[in-house]
Amino acid sequence: MSDRRILRLSGSDAKSFLQGLVTNNVDRLGDGLVYAALLTPQGKYIADFFLAGDGDAVLLDVDAALAEGLLKRLNMYRLRADVQVEMTELQVKRGTGAAPDGALADPRHPAMGWRLYGLEGGDDGSDWDAIRVAHCIPETGVELGPESYILEAGFEALNGVDFRKGCYVGQEVTARMKHKTELRKGFRTVEVEGAAPVGTEITAGGKPAGTLFTQSGGKGIAYLRFDRAKGEMQAGDARVTWPE
Repeated sequence: MSDRRILRLSGSDAKSFLQGLVTNNVDRLGDGLVYAALLTPQGKYIADFFLAGDGDAVLLDVDAALAEGLLKRLNMYRLRADVQVEMTELQVKRGTGAAPDGALADPRHPAMGWRLYGLEGGDDGSDWDAIRVAHCIPETGVELGPESYILEAGFEALNGVDFRKGCYVGQEVTARMKHKTELRKGFRTVEVEGAAPVGTEITAGGKPAGTLFTQSGGKGIAYLRFDRAKGEMQAGDARVTWPE
């Protein structure tokens, strides 16, 4: 998987350092992969990634396009903590069939299979878009971008946020969205007749109702305004319905 890069965080403060920054509980590394995100202080998405234990160190598996920026940001937060952050030559293998020795289950959904870290990358040819669309799993750089809020992106269902772990960057906004407001927007799987480019605006009755992203097998992932996403909608030449 050449579209991923693996960072390694080492040092006596590596895990506590991450615990104070990311959306999920780093103490769960002993149970397998941890899916998490780093947010702005305003609660908006910067990057999502997987964390894997590597002895006393932690591996961080992130989209290649975000890796350099994330490396710089982590070093900015490091201050006097005993943490070293480095880019590695490790690669990712993934698949949905029988898991090889050392592979770890993707924590977002059982259908997403396993991930394995080593010197060789690749995957087993699974139709990842079809799997993501069926289970409404957003992808870095496609559905997930700088304006995303992780609860609208479904991170709670994807095991990507822990509301009991304590403070992290953006925690206050995320907790307020969870406990004090009802989500009015978010990603949902929709029915699609036809096709439209990723990022096409969805309209309902001539009014903006959302955006259509990844499509596969007559379905798609859409970011919807729930109050407007009613009945038959349009996305370019495609017809879209949300079966709620």
